[in-house]
Amino acid sequence: MKRTVLAILATSMLIAGGAFAAEDAALKAAIAAPSRTPANVERDVYRHPYETLSFFGIKPNMTVVELAPGGGWYTEILAPYLRDHGKLIAAGNDLASPDANERKGAERFMARLNAKPEVYNKVALGVFSPPRKYEFAPAGSVDMVLTFRNVHNWMETGPDNLKVLFGSVYTSLKKGGVFGVVEHRLPAAKTQDKDASTGYMHEKYVIGLAEAAGFKLADQSEVNANPKDNAEHKGGVWALPPTYANKDEDRAKYKAIGESDRMTLKFVKP
Repeated sequence: MKRTVLAILATSMLIAGGAFAAEDAALKAAIAAPSRTPANVERDVYRHPYETLSFFGIKPNMTVVELAPGGGWYTEILAPYLRDHGKLIAAGNDLASPDANERKGAERFMARLNAKPEVYNKVALGVFSPPRKYEFAPAGSVDMVLTFRNVHNWMETGPDNLKVLFGSVYTSLKKGGVFGVVEHRLPAAKTQDKDASTGYMHEKYVIGLAEAAGFKLADQSEVNANPKDNAEHKGGVWALPPTYANKDEDRAKYKAIGESDRMTLKFVKP
């Protein structure tokens, strides 16, 4: 009888998302994979990949789009995690872009994938090139879309193009699909400029962009918060590590702050 009661209690707590929730061994293995770049691993202390991806609810059998993967920091984790049972679509620069710099960016990313086929040869490529082209997944085909520290880069495209951009994400997702966003957070008391030139954004503004596209805010996490960051830096967020845009100027101060204070938002397509 006692064992039955305990089993019922454990089950109820699991359903409620309590302390008995199972850990994701596959995700931990992907984060600990020797294929990751050592310099990227050093950033785990600031970026909390296990906690962040677990918060979004990722599972190894999902179809996941990573928007604007950049140098592939999260790609290093997502590719092996989704390799056997799911699918990763890296949606970034266009190899056929009319812009030479964008083509070079796409070529660098491709070279990185090609260098380790045992890790990346199942990664599908899509194009996410705001505001010109969004071709990364058929409508209603994706379980999860993720983007990390990118929304500020899209601001200069303007309000109309932002609607199209967020709309493309919404369209790609299945009903109940998740849009996970991590972004540098601007304190509410500070003014949000239209181009997010410092790299920081108001949390409410980002939420508003997603909600205008039809998303519902499902949850918010402080896992990537950094109370040491006041968002007042010469050169904006790029003064902080790992960029150190001001080189040796006040480097010790910025190192002590660490990476930026960040919002972590989970949206759902109804």
